[in-house]
Amino acid sequence: MKRYLLAGSALLALGVTAASATEVQLRILETTDIHVHVVDYDYYQDQASVTVGLARTASLIKEARKEVSNSILIDNGDLIQGNPLGDYMAKERGLKAGEVHPVFKAMNLLDYDAGNLGNHEFNYGLEFLNESINDAAFPYVSANVFADDGDADPTNDKPLYDPYVILNREMVDATGEKHAIKIGVIGFLPPQITQWDETNLKGRAVTHDIVETAQRYVPQMKAEGADIIIAVPHSGLSDVTAQGRDENATYYLSKVEGLDAILFGHAHKVFPSEDYAGLEGVDVDKGTINGVAATMPGFWGSHLGVVDMTLDVDAEGKWKVVNSTGSTREIYKREGRDKVALVEADPAIIAAVKQEHEETIAFMGKSVGTTSSGINSFFALVQDDPSIQIVTNAQKWYVEKLIEGTEYSGIPVLSAGAPFKAGGRGGVEYYTDIPEGQIALKNVADLYIYPNTLRAVLLNGGQVREWLEMSAGAFNQIDPGKTGEQELLNDNFPSYNFDVIDGVEYRIDLTQPARYSKEGEVVNPDSHRIVDISYQGKPLDMAAQFIVATNNYRAHGGGSFPGLDGSTVIIQAPDENRTVLANYIFDQETLDPSADNNWGFAQISGNVQVVFESTPAGKEVLKTSDAVKYLGEGKEGFSKYGVVFSQ
Repeated sequence: MKRYLLAGSALLALGVTAASATEVQLRILETTDIHVHVVDYDYYQDQASVTVGLARTASLIKEARKEVSNSILIDNGDLIQGNPLGDYMAKERGLKAGEVHPVFKAMNLLDYDAGNLGNHEFNYGLEFLNESINDAAFPYVSANVFADDGDADPTNDKPLYDPYVILNREMVDATGEKHAIKIGVIGFLPPQITQWDETNLKGRAVTHDIVETAQRYVPQMKAEGADIIIAVPHSGLSDVTAQGRDENATYYLSKVEGLDAILFGHAHKVFPSEDYAGLEGVDVDKGTINGVAATMPGFWGSHLGVVDMTLDVDAEGKWKVVNSTGSTREIYKREGRDKVALVEADPAIIAAVKQEHEETIAFMGKSVGTTSSGINSFFALVQDDPSIQIVTNAQKWYVEKLIEGTEYSGIPVLSAGAPFKAGGRGGVEYYTDIPEGQIALKNVADLYIYPNTLRAVLLNGGQVREWLEMSAGAFNQIDPGKTGEQELLNDNFPSYNFDVIDGVEYRIDLTQPARYSKEGEVVNPDSHRIVDISYQGKPLDMAAQFIVATNNYRAHGGGSFPGLDGSTVIIQAPDENRTVLANYIFDQETLDPSADNNWGFAQISGNVQVVFESTPAGKEVLKTSDAVKYLGEGKEGFSKYGVVFSQ
C-alpha cells in the first residue's frame, strides 16, 4: 500500500478536509489458530506446503509494519497444539525448565505485543502450558478463566492469568510528533474448556461467561487509563440467541460499551468475508461488527488480520477512535486447482525451529504396522468409510477390554468416529490419504489429528438415535420433486461433528428437515432423518443400554450433542484416542481396511440430482460398488460428484 503526503493547501483544493495535527494512525495486527504450524510444512504428507505456516505469515507481518508508523501485533491462541510438532514437544520430547518452545522461538523474533490463550492451550495440562508461555517475550491475558477455590461463589474467584494488560506505547502522528497512548488488551476463551479438558482442569480451574466478564473488566481498564481497548476473544461469530456461557460470543461481545477493536478466532474462518454478510449489524465491506472494527484471520497462518484505526484527541483531551476498518491478508491464492504463494517463508523463522522441526519429521516416520490397501477420507461424508471404521474398531477393541469383569461387562459396546480431514475450509488437499504398505506414526496422526482422550458413555437406544440425528445435520434437506442439482453438504456443519456410530445399522433420510440446529437446539421436533435403525438385525430397542466409545470433547458437551454433557461418562481412559489407534494397529500388525456399510442414505426415487465436492483424487479410487459417481470439475480445485441412490 503506497502512501502520499500532500500539503494542507493541496488537500483543500481537492476538497479534502485536512487531518487534525494530533491525528494518529494505528495498525493492529492479529494471528490466530496457528496450531503449531510454524514451518510451512505438512507433517502428514511429509512435504512442504504454501498454505500454512507462521513463517509465511511473518512476511505479511513485516510488510504490514513497513507501511505504517505505528503498529502492534497480537496472537489469539490455539498456538501450542494442533499438529505433530506440538505433540512431539508435549508428549515425546518434553519441555524442560529454561527451554523455549519452538512457537515462542518464532514469536519472540517477531516481537509480539501480547497473546491470548485459546481452548487448545489446555490440552496438554496446566504445567506444560505454563512452562511454554513463561518464555514468551510478551504478556499473556485470559480474563474469564479463574482458579477453582472450591466454593460456589463466583464473585470471589481469582484470575488464573492476567485478565488484561495495558500497553504503554509511543505513537507518531503525521507531523512526526510523538504521543503517549495506553492500549488495553483483554482476552477471552470458550467457557467450555472445563468440560473439554476436564481431566486437566477439574479442581483447578473454572470459567465465566465471556460477555459478563467483559462488562466487569472494561470499565476497570478505562479507570486505569486505557485510551483504547482491544478485545481478543478466542470465540466465533454467531447471532444465535445468547444462552449464557456461549462458546461463540463475539457478536454479543461487540455490543459491550468501551471496546474499540475485536480480534477474534476459534472458528477457523475469515472475517470480513461474505460468510457473514447476512448478520444484522455486520458490515463486511468495512470490516465491523455493530460498529466495532474486527478481524478473524483464518487458521494455521493462512491469513494476517489487520485493523486500521484513526485516533484523535477530543474536546476533553482524551483519545478517541474517529474511524476504523477490519481486513485480512492471505499467504496464498487459488488459481484453478493450483495454490500460488503470495509471500515467501521468513528464513529467520525457519532457522529458529530447524532442530525441533527435523526431529518431528524423524519421529513421525516410525512404523507401527502395515495396511493391505490404501486408506483415504475422500468420501467419508457420504458413505461408510475405512478411515473412520479403523478408528471405531480400535476404540471398541479398547473399551471391551476395559469392561471385562466389571459391572458393565455384557453391555453392548458401540463406537463413534468422525471424518476429521474432509476438505471443506481446509481445502482440496485436506484429506487423509495413506498408501498401501507401512503405517507410520504420521499416518496414525493423520487418521486422528486431535489429542483427545478416550471416553465411554452409557446411553439407551433412544439417546443413541438422537446422537445420530444431531450428526445428520451435516446434510442439506433434499427436495425429491426437484430435477436440478441440489447440494448435499451443509457448509456450516463441521465435518468433525458428523459422527458415525458403528455397531448399529441405520439409514439417513435426506428428504426430511434436520431435527437439530448446529447449536444442538431441536428445530423440527416432528422430523426424524435416522430411519431403519437396528441392532444385530432387529429394530433398535430405545430402552436398551449401550456403551458408546468416543472422546473427551464429545462426551463432555463438545458440539452440543443431546445427552452428552459429561453426566453419562462411565470410563475416563488415561489414553489418547490416537494412542489407542496406534496400539490397535500394532496389535493387528496388518490391517485389511474396509467399512462394514452400517450406514447409508435412504432411497430417493425419481430424477433427483444430489451433488457434493471432494478432491479430484477421489475419481481414481471410485469403485462400481460406491454410492458415488464423478461428474466433473468443481470450484476452487475441487471436483464435483453425485450421490447414487439406485443401490
